[in-house]
Amino acid sequence: MFLTIVLLLIGLCLAGIAVLVSVRPWRRELISRRIFATYKRILPQMSDTEREALEAGTVWWDGELFRGNPDWSKLLAYPVPKLSAEEQSFMDHEVEHACALVDDWQVTSELYDLPPEAWRYIKDKGFLGMIIPKRYGGLEFSAFAHSQVVTKLSTRCSALSVSVMVPNSLGPAELLLHYGTEAQKEHYLPRLARGIEVPAFALTSPWAGSDAGSIPDVGIVCKGIWHGKEVVGMRVTWDKRYITLGPVCTILGLAFHMYDPDGLLGSKKHLGITCALVPRDTPGADIGRRHVPLNAMFMNGPTRGQDVFMPLDYVIGGPAMVGQGWRMLMECLAAGRSISLPSSNAGMAQLTARTVGGYARVRSQFKMAIGRFEGVEEPLTRIGAYTYMMNAVRTMTAGAIDLGEKPSVVSAIAKYHVTELARQVVNDGMDIVGGKGICLGPSNFIGRAYQQLPIGITVEGANILTRSMILFGQGAIRCHPYVLKEMQSAYDADAERGLNDFDEAFFGHAAYTIKHGFGAFAKGLTGSHFVSAPDNVAPETRRYYQQLTRFSSAFAFLADISMLTLGGELKRREKLSARLGDILSMLYLCSATLKRYESEGRQQADAPLMHWAMWDTMYKAQMAFDGVIANFPVRWIGRLLYRIVFPLGHPYDVPSDRIGHQVAKLLIEPSAARDRLTAETYLPKVASEAVGAVELALLATIAAEPIEARLRAAEKSGALADNPQANVRLSSSHCTLRGFHRLPVIVSPSGRLPRCRPKRR
Repeated sequence: MFLTIVLLLIGLCLAGIAVLVSVRPWRRELISRRIFATYKRILPQMSDTEREALEAGTVWWDGELFRGNPDWSKLLAYPVPKLSAEEQSFMDHEVEHACALVDDWQVTSELYDLPPEAWRYIKDKGFLGMIIPKRYGGLEFSAFAHSQVVTKLSTRCSALSVSVMVPNSLGPAELLLHYGTEAQKEHYLPRLARGIEVPAFALTSPWAGSDAGSIPDVGIVCKGIWHGKEVVGMRVTWDKRYITLGPVCTILGLAFHMYDPDGLLGSKKHLGITCALVPRDTPGADIGRRHVPLNAMFMNGPTRGQDVFMPLDYVIGGPAMVGQGWRMLMECLAAGRSISLPSSNAGMAQLTARTVGGYARVRSQFKMAIGRFEGVEEPLTRIGAYTYMMNAVRTMTAGAIDLGEKPSVVSAIAKYHVTELARQVVNDGMDIVGGKGICLGPSNFIGRAYQQLPIGITVEGANILTRSMILFGQGAIRCHPYVLKEMQSAYDADAERGLNDFDEAFFGHAAYTIKHGFGAFAKGLTGSHFVSAPDNVAPETRRYYQQLTRFSSAFAFLADISMLTLGGELKRREKLSARLGDILSMLYLCSATLKRYESEGRQQADAPLMHWAMWDTMYKAQMAFDGVIANFPVRWIGRLLYRIVFPLGHPYDVPSDRIGHQVAKLLIEPSAARDRLTAETYLPKVASEAVGAVELALLATIAAEPIEARLRAAEKSGALADNPQANVRLSSSHCTLRGFHRLPVIVSPSGRLPRCRPKRR
């Protein structure tokens, strides 16, 4: 009887709560108003630049991953990026020729710049105007074509790729296309397209790197004399550094804070960050001493100006866009960040996979190719699988730009993870090539890549900052279906309207969190075997889709609990935020990898690359979950979260050595799969080139292996004991690696056994 009464009372309480929550006026006054007051009090203050950054760009596939139940049919329906006939011809001819004009050793050790004929060629052939429409004289290439060009150039020479990359990334052309006046477009875009003008964009200052919104550079609205007439203009003072193409630019994009102390443009004193185009020959504009970033020979240096007067017409978009510079930068940043560094670092990885894989077959130790040792197989596996994934990410992300997206979160994921994977790939490559990699010279095919890796890690948003503050910090607000609405309601000047919006968003958010909590537990308890997966995917990938849906649901729940428990404190818990960002990133990397596998026709020879990359990345996502849960500030909540997310323990171990062996084998022998993996690598056909020497030596080594096997067998059996010339060292390192030259084979005096003959000098 007592138990019945207790259950009845509990039921009545729950029914009362349900009625209260369902009747919106009661709910709003009795619950939401109190929560709203507390929420506004604990919500951290947000600057205008932070708000503009959060609201910039678009939400794309990252939104699906954040919502806990990705629509995989949507991912598979995204069109596969393809080159047009014109773009393919450009890749086959102009890009090939541009690569042939440049020798990286000569650039880095003798000229300290691109050769004049290379500069002239990339200007004349429109490399600097790939994103500019044809009506202005540009090539009007797709974002994917832009990515393909940069990727291939990066396999040849960083100075070449960066010199092409920067004018087509965040800079004057991009900003002019979106915000410039018609007069500015008509004047500058044709000149930029033909290479008459070389652009640079100056944002970073000695005192503001990652915190770009805090640049101290200022412009003061004032009157002055311009071309003999008094006009309203601005007197600008700036000190910028690390400006790529700065030393050779003819037109400088400049970001600074604009102030109007005399009210010449209105009553507002601080007008905000403004972007202007400043010709290099403007009186007072100074280009300082050139920088040399880790012996990379792309042009880079500082620029300064002190009280330089210029008309308001120099502002991109004219006087109407004064103070709109930060919004302009944030809205345009996603396109450049989606392409430039993901493409250049993917190119670096392709070069590493191609050359190090070939070298590992050519180079022999202990009478066996080093690529067949398990210790070497391990880094070879990472090189192959990560290169496959990196190209999947950069292709899918560039494709989003062609769909009209400005994916601010996705671009940050691509920039951060592709550059970090490139660091791992090149480091692994250096470990494999050993002494050949640590001595710089014309035949070193990997040393410069290793030396210059930190550049990509540092620029366009330093990776530490990107991981700890942007990936989840921006993703949680932009991609979540309710968080941004809640925040906007708190900043609404109309309190009652804000309360109504908050009430709707808050209770929608609560239902969303509960739903994903139960969903994550159910999927974990059943091993996600009952989760629906697309019918039209490869059978070997079906489990990945199911597990990704499970992880997405668990991530949505974990993110909500973290935000609910920590509130504004989560912004300062950078390690926790970084691990949450890792989970979101791993889900995106896996999505891109699966998309590539389907898009390329489920190539079975590529399956080991896909499987190892997927397994490794899912394992990392699992470890990121563990990192959040194990370090959750409220310990009892952390223990509860583990039981919900992993009720039966972890689903993933480290990737299989068996699959790793298949990946490593793929890298050390010619095949269509190896060619697809390194499709954008520039491959010289001559032995005088370091990469060409590896290519030729690999073919020669494979051709000679059967003969060498017979020689070794004969040597072991003693059949060569009576041969006076049998003291020739029978190893592929002797026969192959002296200049990567395969020595000719002759027949022994007996007429039966081949042997190596030293090359006559």
